[in-house]
Amino acid sequence: MPNILCLETSSTNCSVAIATDEGMLAIKEDKNNNYSHAEKLHVFIDEILKENQLKITDLDAIAVSKGPGSYTGLRIGVSAAKGLCFSLEIPLISISTLKSLARQVKDKEALIIPLLDARRMEVYSAVFNAEFDRIRETQAEILEADFYSEYLKKDKVVFIGSGVAKFQTICEHPNAIFVPDTLPSAKEMCKPAIEKFKINDTEDVAYFEPYYLKDFKAG
Repeated sequence: MPNILCLETSSTNCSVAIATDEGMLAIKEDKNNNYSHAEKLHVFIDEILKENQLKITDLDAIAVSKGPGSYTGLRIGVSAAKGLCFSLEIPLISISTLKSLARQVKDKEALIIPLLDARRMEVYSAVFNAEFDRIRETQAEILEADFYSEYLKKDKVVFIGSGVAKFQTICEHPNAIFVPDTLPSAKEMCKPAIEKFKINDTEDVAYFEPYYLKDFKAG
């Protein structure tokens, strides 16, 4: 049974989980409003392994949230993941941050639009169906009131994430459901990490880089 260490550092949530065939074995995270990754990530890794009677050499792969998200947070997470993979000679698995966030929605009849806060009225977003298949690519956007109207006029849409609060102030569509103040978590990385491990869907450790989005577009 594989043991996969999952690292989520794309937001202020410093989150570490262990995934197995049976699901999430354990999780440690710090959901405060400050970036604590540099101080806590490696501490959490050590603690979660010890608390579950595992050695670092018991790990079969490392999964990391690949972005988009905080530049500094992503760099810390990816650097830690790559360092562990190099030293242990195990595979690196990348997980889409927005897809992981979307997986927190349990509504099986709605579209899902995760919104990660960037700055001002800017967000990172994508669109997923209820089975978490992406139906619109990831974009960096400057929010406007009529955004996502093509989806809202057809279906119920759940907006989830740290960028939801500012969209909620300008969107009054009856089909919109808002789940604000939600951060990506390593918990939702566990299932896709195991699935990718089983089909050998891994990254080149030497050349892998986080997925950054820099150019914001409006309208």
